[in-house]
Amino acid sequence: MAKTPKTFEFENALHELEALVATMEQGELSLEDSLQAFEQGIGLTRQCQQALSAAEQRVQILMERNGASEAQPFLQNNDE
Repeated sequence: MAKTPKTFEFENALHELEALVATMEQGELSLEDSLQAFEQGIGLTRQCQQALSAAEQRVQILMERNGASEAQPFLQNNDE
């Protein structure tokens, strides 16, 4: 029986990336473990960037289908 490919879940990858960063910031990893964590983090970052890019393209397509082909800036409330 063939395995189905694992689907990418953005939120899980982001949480995993945050955990890696927290672990590395503690400074208790060996050099080898730090390098492995860094490499894993780079991979997760690339996957997240690709997912965000794909989402942006989907939004753009939907906007064009609805006659709103002009890109609008995303306004974020930064009152935190």
